[in-house]
Amino acid sequence: MIYFDNASTTKQSDEVTKEMLRCVEDDFGNPSSLHGLGLAAERNLKRSRDVLIEKIGAEGKLIFTSGGTEADNMAVIGAARAMKRRGRRVIVSAVEHPAVLESARELEAEGFDVIYLDVDSWGRIDLDMLEASMNDQTILISIMAVNNEVGTVEPIEKIGELKKQALFHTDGVQAFGKMKIPMRGVDMVSISGHKIHGPKGIGALWLRPDVRLTPLMAGGGQEGGMRSGTENVPAIAGFGKATEGDLEVGRVVKERMEEGIVDLVPDIKINSPKDGVPSILNISFLGTRGEVILHDLESRGLYVSTGSACSSNKKDMSKNHVLEAMGLSADEREGAVRFSFSRYNTVNEAEEAAQMVADAVKRFRTLGKRKR
Repeated sequence: MIYFDNASTTKQSDEVTKEMLRCVEDDFGNPSSLHGLGLAAERNLKRSRDVLIEKIGAEGKLIFTSGGTEADNMAVIGAARAMKRRGRRVIVSAVEHPAVLESARELEAEGFDVIYLDVDSWGRIDLDMLEASMNDQTILISIMAVNNEVGTVEPIEKIGELKKQALFHTDGVQAFGKMKIPMRGVDMVSISGHKIHGPKGIGALWLRPDVRLTPLMAGGGQEGGMRSGTENVPAIAGFGKATEGDLEVGRVVKERMEEGIVDLVPDIKINSPKDGVPSILNISFLGTRGEVILHDLESRGLYVSTGSACSSNKKDMSKNHVLEAMGLSADEREGAVRFSFSRYNTVNEAEEAAQMVADAVKRFRTLGKRKR
């Protein structure tokens, strides 16, 4: 088996599983309890919180959530509601993850003025449009650090310089652990455990100390009153364990995969920029359907994706909002396949996978000609 769908989720590491099992068996107390078992559970939360903040590389506070989606919701909706007396304008990009886009649409329904920034053919935001869209009513900017479909690295530092009085949130789910997120000017960062060989169902929102949000959940006041509900201690401990050590994905596997496909497959379009994150490669195989190619490759033992696993339209790549915003035609969108890599993938796997892709595309195109 060759697993090249790591942008959807990564395989949980053995070290993470062992750490979670230790918490389940030994530190199973409620971290809000005052007895010894509760204090032991609380120490696990503190240990993971500290290591995650250290990995982010900036002083701040960390709120544990159920994943990247909740962290995005908390940042976008929570910040906008908290600052609505200062202004009503929110700026996001057209290529954000659905967790941000749907949050923005919810704010629109509440009367906020939401601006959706255009992107170029590589998925980079229009900085001129950002600057022109900002006014004294702008309270929040939310731009992802790395695009989950094509791997484009957005100009986070420049956005931080332009933000003025607005808060700046970045969805760092595809960036965290794979690159150093530029933190100058950034006020909030969303991260997720299962993208870095940690458990599913756990994420976090990092905030600068002076950032205030309106909580989305009411209850017992856990996580500093920002996220009520008893914390998932085993998952949090596993998230912290997953963050230890070098998490970066080498560029060589992506490069070898791209080179192999370019050499073996004609009529393709590379949708990922050369300077994109090393973990994501998106390619359109013209005259094919990405979904059919995906299932052909699965039968060969190669697991890939046609796009975000969170997309509500994932069965129809012609409706992919990221590729559409980048200006791809319906045929280019329909034939798009995303390959995504982890630090465990090898060059040999890339070479073998490239040949599998070539065979699958050739088979589809041959069958298509016969039908015509």
